[in-house]
Amino acid sequence: MAKDLFKLGLSIVSRSGKTIISSVDEYGFPNTKAMLKPREQDGLKTFYLTTNTSSMRVHQYRNNPKACLYFFDARFFRGIMLRGTMEVLEDQETKARIWKTGDTMYYKEGVTDPDYCVLKFTASDARIYENFKSLSFEIE
Repeated sequence: MAKDLFKLGLSIVSRSGKTIISSVDEYGFPNTKAMLKPREQDGLKTFYLTTNTSSMRVHQYRNNPKACLYFFDARFFRGIMLRGTMEVLEDQETKARIWKTGDTMYYKEGVTDPDYCVLKFTASDARIYENFKSLSFEIE
């Protein structure tokens, strides 16, 4: 059953046009926003996204790395929530690997822009919502 849930989760992620991310603010409340699809992923375990180093979200992840990612397939009204931790990566090797042509629209100084960083999310568990039911499973 876990293998089927894993496959369904991958399908939902691939069909989702966006990534919904959540962080925890200094008062312990969740903060959620939509972002573009991950730049890179390894199954359901690891996801890489880009953002501004100066953003509120980066500040929150540095203070509390607990995070969620949510992906949904609106056509079939199903989704997957992944819980885990978020790291803020600023090393040049990772930034260069994740960089895409056109990113200068967001990061004017290019791949070395100090306001460009990579968010690395590592999942610990997941919850799939489908057919008005939900099922949880561990991510290995």
